[in-house]
Parts: sequence; C-alpha cells; structure tokens
Amino acid sequence: MRFPRLATGMALASALVLTACGSSEKTVDQRPESADGALVGVTMPTRSSERWIHDGDNIKKALEDKGYQVDLQYAENDIPTQANQIENQITKGARVLIIASIDGTAITSQLQRAADNDIPVISYDRLIRNSPNVDYYASFDNFEVGVQQATSLLTGLKVLGADGSPGSAKGPLNVELFAGSPDDNNATFFFDGAMSVLKKHIDDGTLVVRSGQTDFRTIAILRWDPATAQRRMEDLITSTYGNARVDGVLSPYDGLSIGILSALKSSGYGTADQPYPVVTGQDAEVASVKSIIAGEQYSTIHKDTRELAKVAVAMADAVLRGEKPEVNNTEDYHNGEEVVPAYLLEPVIVDRTNYQEELIGTGYYTEDQLR
Repeated sequence: MRFPRLATGMALASALVLTACGSSEKTVDQRPESADGALVGVTMPTRSSERWIHDGDNIKKALEDKGYQVDLQYAENDIPTQANQIENQITKGARVLIIASIDGTAITSQLQRAADNDIPVISYDRLIRNSPNVDYYASFDNFEVGVQQATSLLTGLKVLGADGSPGSAKGPLNVELFAGSPDDNNATFFFDGAMSVLKKHIDDGTLVVRSGQTDFRTIAILRWDPATAQRRMEDLITSTYGNARVDGVLSPYDGLSIGILSALKSSGYGTADQPYPVVTGQDAEVASVKSIIAGEQYSTIHKDTRELAKVAVAMADAVLRGEKPEVNNTEDYHNGEEVVPAYLLEPVIVDRTNYQEELIGTGYYTEDQLR
C-alpha cells in the first residue's frame, strides 16, 4: 500500500521554497500546507440516475460539514466532459479528487497530472483501471451484490426457500440474463458473483437460458441504458419465446429493470393470467421500490449511499491530514496496474417483505416518497 502522496508533496513544496523561491511549475506548490478549508474535487457520472445525485449530495454535505470546499461536477455520461472536469479541478487547486468514473480506463492522463501535482485520488464506487495513480477505493462488496441478485432470483422462482434451503420449484424455468456496462469495472463483479450462484442451476437444467446468451459481452448494456435494455428484452421475446414464458430475468440495475418490465408489459405480461417474471435490480431507486411494492419488480439490492459517502469523506479527510485511511481489503481490487486498498460495505437484498424495515425504518426514504 502506498502512503498518500500528499505528505510527499508538502515536503517537496517546503524544499522548493528553500531552494528555488518563486517557483510555480506545479499547482500544488502554491497551496497552503494546512488542510483547513482545502478544496476537494468530486466528479459523478450523471444526474440521470437518482443514486448518483444522492451520492454527490451526501459527499458534498459531509465534506462541507468538516470545513472543506467542494467542487461537485456531473458529466452526464460524457467521457470528455468528465476528463475536462477533472482537469479543471486540478487547475483550481483541488487537494484531493473523489472520482466515480464513467469509463474506468479513460482518464489516465488526468490521473497522471494529479500524481504530478501530488493530489491523492479516491476511486468512488467504480474502480478506475489501468493507472498506478489511484490511491484508495471506496465501494460495496460488488461480487456479493451479484451473489445477492442471483439468490433473490432463485428465491423468487422458488428454486430456493427464503432461508436458502431447496425450494419447491424443480424447473425447467426460462430465464434471461442482463449485465451492466462493459466499461464499468463493477459490472463484471456483479456478473461473476451472479454466475457463481446460477451456473450450477443452469448446468443441471433447473434454469434454461432459451436465448443461449450467457456471455458477458453479449448481454452487457452499454452505459447502463434503460432504453437499450428494453430493446434487447423486446428482441428476446420476439426471437426466442413465441408460446414460451419468461420466468425470470437477472437484471443488475433498477434502471434496466424498468426498461425490461416495460418490454414485458408490451408483450402481455403483468396480468392475472400472465404475471410478470421474477426481475431483480440494484440501487433501490424510488421508481423500482414502488414497482416492488406494486408486485412488478421482484427485488433490488440496496446500497446505502449515505454510508458510502461517509467512507469516501473519511478517506479524503485522512489523506488531507497526512494520515492513512481505514481500509478492509488489500487483496481483491487489482486495477490492471496494482492492487488498490479498498473499504467495502455490505449490500442488502430488498423485496416486499423487508422494504419498510430496510428503507423506511433506516430513514433512507420516507413513506410519502414511496407512495
């Protein structure tokens, strides 16, 4: 594990003052050594997903409560825009960068500039790849997210009981698989976690993927786009199902789930004679929680972004003060260049049986928001 580069930068800045007064080659040389009131750059992918709005707002508030200045930016899923936002934050004198990347491989030059200016980088939720200039990673256990999605799919199909014991359904049950954006490192963790649970049930014939599409690249949805997921589901129904029924859909994200359910509804699902399949999700977005309550979407994976924001802010606060942030995983998150020290939080399966406890009871949502 590397120590934060900030301390090194402070020492270098002091040396430069003694040996070359007036030097201004590096932005960092002009910054005060004190962390008080330091600027933190925060970049989020998009406002089109409510979870990123919550993330950005939670981080900004927590940092400001600690006395820091915050430059919060959203790139609306445009990679050049995010790259420019990071460049501007460096130019403005940001002392730490918290980045939820759109494409985890597309900001290498910006990260190098941050390293050249001794600016620590915290990769937020999505691991930034192919760069040695990522200091810490704050996220959830993303492999476990996939495990939970697959488990909830099997529970909804009654292949498993609520306690994880064998259920009443023996199959064959028709399922289709969706994966997240191929440029998002988390998407492969979700998929691998899900397949670690589903594969044996596919191999023994309990689950049947009638389309035959089980390869990650084939089922991945670029930029997590709901409209793309809806079109793919429509195509699957038309090309594969005829008189057959879709019993379950592995969906890795609530936005995709909404698109999938829309395609199913257009094809006659959602009636007493043909109820919706078991459809999973992730992020506990309001529209999907309402859908779960209404008996449409079956489940979602809840990742409390309030807690994730706390972790990222604690990391930023520690490095600004020359301390080493708390981590709980130093083995599993290799970004193509090195293992990035990480702090991982635990996700939770949410369905009709526990949404009140997990979402309303914890104050994540109010009852009025879910009506």
